[in-house]
Amino acid sequence: MKNKTHLEINEALCGTLTHQEENKSIIALTTTDAMRADERGLVHGGFLFGMADYAAMCAVNDPNVVLGSAETTFLKPVVVGETLTAEAHVKEEKGKKRSVRATITRNSEIVFEGNFLCFVLPTHVLGEKRSG
Repeated sequence: MKNKTHLEINEALCGTLTHQEENKSIIALTTTDAMRADERGLVHGGFLFGMADYAAMCAVNDPNVVLGSAETTFLKPVVVGETLTAEAHVKEEKGKKRSVRATITRNSEIVFEGNFLCFVLPTHVLGEKRSG
């Protein structure tokens, strides 16, 4: 399956798409020093959210998918240097709405989970492409 969404995302910050099939994706990420929030190496939760969001977008796999809302839970702290895996599955499709469940694990231990409400729009959220 060919990925159709978020083609210019920074994989160093959001992870690398390692598996994709209809309504499912897997993203891998090794946390880096750029994600550090404090002197003890705690990774800022925004990077986990970004990873899970990217996994949700790839599970939907439409060039015009956008995030409408999310309900998430941070279960365990993550530190610099850890390798994470995000898995996302489309649970329900109703018109333009897609309900997606995403989890992030570290060595099979869930560190983050969330439900993402995504929308597939008829055109890009920013409208027509501008030249120059």
